[in-house]
Amino acid sequence: MSANTRTLAASALQDVVVERHSLTAALGKRLPAISDVRDRAFVQALCYGVLRAYQPLEFLLGRLVLKPIIDQEIRLLALIGLYQLRSMNVKPHAAVSETVEAAHRKRWAKPLLNAVLRNYLRRREELEAQAHEDSASRYAHPVWLRDRFATDWPGDWEALLDQNNRPPPMSLRINPAYSDRSGYLARLAEAGIAAQPCLHAPAGVTLDSPVTVEVLPGFAEGGVSVQDEAAQLAALLVEPQQGERILDLCAAPGGKTLHMLELSQGEAEIVAVDVDIERCGRIRQNLAREHLSATVLSGDARAPSSWWDGRQFDRILLDAPCSATGVIRRHPDIKLLREERDIGTLTALQATIFDSAWPLLKPGGILVYATCSVIRAENEMQIVRFLETHADATEHLLTADWGIAQLHGRQILTGESGMDGFFYARLRKAA
Repeated sequence: MSANTRTLAASALQDVVVERHSLTAALGKRLPAISDVRDRAFVQALCYGVLRAYQPLEFLLGRLVLKPIIDQEIRLLALIGLYQLRSMNVKPHAAVSETVEAAHRKRWAKPLLNAVLRNYLRRREELEAQAHEDSASRYAHPVWLRDRFATDWPGDWEALLDQNNRPPPMSLRINPAYSDRSGYLARLAEAGIAAQPCLHAPAGVTLDSPVTVEVLPGFAEGGVSVQDEAAQLAALLVEPQQGERILDLCAAPGGKTLHMLELSQGEAEIVAVDVDIERCGRIRQNLAREHLSATVLSGDARAPSSWWDGRQFDRILLDAPCSATGVIRRHPDIKLLREERDIGTLTALQATIFDSAWPLLKPGGILVYATCSVIRAENEMQIVRFLETHADATEHLLTADWGIAQLHGRQILTGESGMDGFFYARLRKAA
């Protein structure tokens, strides 16, 4: 792999660390320009790896320099070099020389990078022992987030942190109009792709190793979609029926919209709403791939009067905006971009959307509240607040062999049965 791949990785990481853009957006700007598949995969591996291990890498770098490196590109190249030496199957001399060469536009930095990386190799055992003693470094999470997990999940927080630092599995949802699960597993086997049935999602399979979607049988025709098993449970809990009017609120990129259409054989009237116009385009693209139709609206879930036609819905799926702490393993940039103060802002936003959505539900209707968070304030406590303030709402209990039963709803912690962290609760409106 060339020095240029490391330069591109440093540039993408700078977008995340300095400009505070998402890693998805940062890579989306750069990966299409990389023609070689292996180089593209290497840049991705560097970026995801550095962000997963950001706290220990920062700690180690702090022990290897006399004063902080002010130049962000060079600092990130140092982290990229350390990550290769710690965690990648790259020969040490290649990791050092190619990382140093990536600073070719700043020749003053070459001796610095060379010294940092070679010094790490000489002092590796000593430095790693020190890193293990530092709390933020040992768990590779910001201290506030570690403490929040420890408070919410006193018996599970260490396992939760460990799962966040692992690469996630790749799970698929099979379109029943294309194939049943056993038939699709056979097609995967014919394509040389090993996979296992999901434990809780009847149309789900998990691949033994991730692949590009282009090699998945039937993907282009809408026969299969990429979706984590925990996310596949949402539509199952909504239980969409033919002829019903269903609202998918905060719907982008549309995986749950498609799943509800699949379950109703395309015979439910689904309205998918998201505030982001560009992400609404993603919903339309996904619908087109499966040759399914739904009404897609760009609108603010806090202000339904700007997009709602006044006709109530039989069922509502509220996939609320959240901290996304249940999907950190898929989006390790969350550990840098999310701040403690965000939780209060998010819980207030969730409450506003929740209250605004309730009048849109018919009497006797069902609302499923979902997040990909593992923080209680966004989940169980939102349901407590809502039931206390809405006399016409009752909990429709979830009986399941997944998740942890809470005072209200069920919580999946990241890693359970290989799933992402999700929360679900189901409420019924008085008839």
